[in-house]
Amino acid sequence: MADVKKIATRDSYGNALVEVGKEHEDLIVLDADLAGATKTGTFQKAFPERHWDIGIAEANMTGIAAGLSTCGKVPFISTFAMFAAGRAYEQVRNAVGYPHLNVKIGATHAGISVGEDGATHQCLEDLALMREIPGMVVINPSDDIEAKAAVKAAYEHVGPVYMRFGRLAVPVINDTPDYKFEIGKGIVLKEGTDVSIFATGLEVCEAMEAAKMLEADGIHAEVINIHTIKPLDNELVLKSAAKTGKVVTVEEHSILGGLGSAVCEVLCENQPTKVLRIGVNDVFGESGPAAELLHKYELDAEGIYKKVKAFVK
Repeated sequence: MADVKKIATRDSYGNALVEVGKEHEDLIVLDADLAGATKTGTFQKAFPERHWDIGIAEANMTGIAAGLSTCGKVPFISTFAMFAAGRAYEQVRNAVGYPHLNVKIGATHAGISVGEDGATHQCLEDLALMREIPGMVVINPSDDIEAKAAVKAAYEHVGPVYMRFGRLAVPVINDTPDYKFEIGKGIVLKEGTDVSIFATGLEVCEAMEAAKMLEADGIHAEVINIHTIKPLDNELVLKSAAKTGKVVTVEEHSILGGLGSAVCEVLCENQPTKVLRIGVNDVFGESGPAAELLHKYELDAEGIYKKVKAFVK
């Protein structure tokens, strides 16, 4: 896939903020001394009067955003996922979630693909934390096109939204004429009959590559892009599971509380199905090159292929 265009979704986030900001003057961006890394610096250059650097004060930034939202503004707060979902969790829950305010959270540098920054910065718990907050929409886009669409959809949605973006450049896979992003609706990327693979974020591309390898072995996998963890597309989950009888979830997140847990909750309540959860198995990450970490934790196409093949056989 060397010839495929690759873009980090954090770059997509910065570019999308500018595009949406051109159309909507009520969009305000707040950052916590990380504009260069989160790519909100792109918005800062275009609209310096609407970009506020709050400094290394994530909790305070969240409170300011909550206040701005009550004054008719649509604030996007940005920092690393570890800080947005971790350090500022209380403020996100109580100042944004509890009053159900119109605040958007752009969390970058999520998952082990943060790489050399190591375990302290590799947030593997954010999807679980955010989906627990009542009324919070949780989005984890798979590529540049989907990330941009997610930012636009987040602006148009009235209420709190958490968006997860990555540091690692990933292949652009949604550059098709019929691509459509809709909050809460999954996308079937490949039809199959033997197993359903529900993937999210950068794992969508890896799952597609794994499906090609499985196809060569006579295993026809259905691959579904779940960009919205909450609200989950329950109807699509149940429909695909009924067709194949076996389900696999793939996420660059702990297997606890994220996509795997969300899918299992729907299935066990409505349609018990055998499930394999692929993710980080209740351990912290470690420092190292992103691609090597994805391989070590078996979150690349090869690792997914091996696990799904064993699961189906």
